[in-house]
Amino acid sequence: MTRNMRRGALVLLALFLMIGTVPSARAEKLRVGTPAENNFIFLPLRIGIQNGIFAKYGLDVEATDFAGGAKVQQAIVAGALDMAVSAATDMAFIAKGAPELAVAAGGNRPSTGIIIPYDSPMKTTDDLKGKKIAVTTVGSLTEWLMRRLIRQKGWAPDDVTVIAVGGGVPNEIAVMSTGQVDGVVAAAGMGLQLEQTKRGRLLIASFDLGDDFLAEALYAGTAIIHDNPDAVKRFVKAWFENIAWMRAHKAETVAITRTFTRYDLDVGNREYDLFMPQFSADGVFHAAGLKTLQESFIEMKLLDQTPDMSKLYTSAFLPGK
Repeated sequence: MTRNMRRGALVLLALFLMIGTVPSARAEKLRVGTPAENNFIFLPLRIGIQNGIFAKYGLDVEATDFAGGAKVQQAIVAGALDMAVSAATDMAFIAKGAPELAVAAGGNRPSTGIIIPYDSPMKTTDDLKGKKIAVTTVGSLTEWLMRRLIRQKGWAPDDVTVIAVGGGVPNEIAVMSTGQVDGVVAAAGMGLQLEQTKRGRLLIASFDLGDDFLAEALYAGTAIIHDNPDAVKRFVKAWFENIAWMRAHKAETVAITRTFTRYDLDVGNREYDLFMPQFSADGVFHAAGLKTLQESFIEMKLLDQTPDMSKLYTSAFLPGK
């Protein structure tokens, strides 16, 4: 081997060793849960994964869907999740000792309505009296919405039989289709889709909660808040950048949501128009919404006394903080 060849080999070896010692930039794994696979208010998580916004912030988000908010909370308590996108009523679990905090407000109106069989004689919510209505789990947002409606009507608590059946589209459709219940509190988009085949229809597309309500929140386990607060901050920042992207890209957003919901294009467009406006643009927790939420904990008998709401959330991870 000539001197030049030896010199070239040494240079290549040095370069190889240098490359081998440079750490690779790997995205951080983040385990995030939601209560349902097909509810529009939780799908931004999937959309942010698909369009690469979480990856842009160095996050490899692993999404898992559960059958209701209670099971999301169980997963957080068990250490199986780092973060969650779930109903704001789940903040009651924090008051009970769940190791987490709400880190951003998600939206002010749930994309949840009441679905009934297509040939049901019911026309308005007044017709619900004496009926059996399915919700996901005890203590879930779906149960609270139904019980709040009962109180708004001035009815006795047992004037409507509220039955927890678990989450998941097949299960919810099955209990209604087989006549086990007269209706189900579920994603409004599912009701719109069932209308296409005359298997069901929406009695109402959304519950009347007024403007002062907090429907959804982002949660972070206390472990990741302590060990990796930067990942939490990046997730929250990516979430709101993703919400802005969704507002500006209706067609692309609907296309992605349909890969999970399997809804017809017309249904996807209608769902987007109904519920895209409900998302918070900045994640700020407003006092009025927190007060309504606080009252809901007592109404649902989730807590014996009203909690100090300031201990259930933090604004430290919001964009600009």
